[in-house]
Amino acid sequence: MKIKFSNLLVLSILFLAFNSYASNYTSTDNSEDKMIPDSTKKWRQLFNGKDLTGWKHVGNGHMTVENGIIKTHGGMGLLYWPGEKFGNCTIKVVFRMRDENSNAGFFIRIPIEPKEEWMPVYYAYEVQIDNHPELSNEDEYHSTGMLYAFTKPLAIAWKPGPEWNTFEITLDGDRTIVILNGVKVTDYKEGDPVPPRKFDFEPFPGERPEYGYIGMQNHGEHDVVFFKEVAVKPLEKVTK
Repeated sequence: MKIKFSNLLVLSILFLAFNSYASNYTSTDNSEDKMIPDSTKKWRQLFNGKDLTGWKHVGNGHMTVENGIIKTHGGMGLLYWPGEKFGNCTIKVVFRMRDENSNAGFFIRIPIEPKEEWMPVYYAYEVQIDNHPELSNEDEYHSTGMLYAFTKPLAIAWKPGPEWNTFEITLDGDRTIVILNGVKVTDYKEGDPVPPRKFDFEPFPGERPEYGYIGMQNHGEHDVVFFKEVAVKPLEKVTK
């Protein structure tokens, strides 16, 4: 193949220019990638404020929508979102108790689509809703904002019923952070030490998946909890 000298010159100039461009965008350090909330994206509402379109219930009891708010009835059951698994995102959950205290939970990192109510209890994480676990002979590892039975409070930030509370649950790879009413109460990474299992209704220890199903629990007849918002926002990946 014959190539004219002028063509070779042009190709050489383009090659040098490309190398110069590429070198400006090649990192020379070993900085780690970090996930942060993506402020450019809006919350995606999973609850439409009208009905339970997109949601599915398993177990006992049920949930209804009254005046634009989800209400729990009986239990124990789980209302979950079957359409996708969630990870590397922040999940906002706005809830309140009917009485001064009630029991419920919001489940994350459910490994497979649940067919009954107990699998998520044993093999996912439950972000607990229960301001006074001592009333049922449980300790601080079972209080509002904790990964049920696995973490203890970094702070106390819950509001009693019937005041509204807000979870912002960040799933950042294998790290789970719970912000309750603007205060960080849980910061857990897979492999962090957890206490021994005390009750047969507690979850089994072990790693949970980075991506999993999510859902809210209806715990029992006397534990009435309302949910008025469930929304998701992705994290963005940045290099520090």
